[in-house]
Amino acid sequence: MSRGGTAPGFPGIAALETQEARLTFSRFTHEDAWALGSTLVELARERQAPVAIDIRRGGQQLFHCALAGSSADNDAWIDRKRRVVERYGESSLLVGSRFRAKGTTFEESSRLDPDRYAAHGGSFPVRVDGAGVIGTVTVSGLPQAEDHAMVVEALERILAN
Repeated sequence: MSRGGTAPGFPGIAALETQEARLTFSRFTHEDAWALGSTLVELARERQAPVAIDIRRGGQQLFHCALAGSSADNDAWIDRKRRVVERYGESSLLVGSRFRAKGTTFEESSRLDPDRYAAHGGSFPVRVDGAGVIGTVTVSGLPQAEDHAMVVEALERILAN
């Protein structure tokens, strides 16, 4: 395990916290969800990544796409990772990293049903200035650090415009 309680190849806790603070919207509309989802689809197609993508605001699914090579299992992973973000208000990778930093795992110590919650990278909070976490964006189909990185890259592109 690297310094900061993360597994090798994962960003450290401070880097994950910085990402979340930096990747904040001034507003988040249906059009923003479409632009973010379309950017994720573009990135996935460029990389021939067999992913499923999900974007939600509150209880409403605003975007969903399952690319070639993905399966219903990816949708189940999306639900499990998304529930972690909804419960903790932080990315699923950051939540898992915090548990690892304490010398344990999410599965061992969260007391949550692992069939319903997974603190694996790939789900990221949609945060709006002044409103906090209002939704989620989730990718499933790659190794968890790559799922997370794809979401971050798409958010960076959208928020740069």
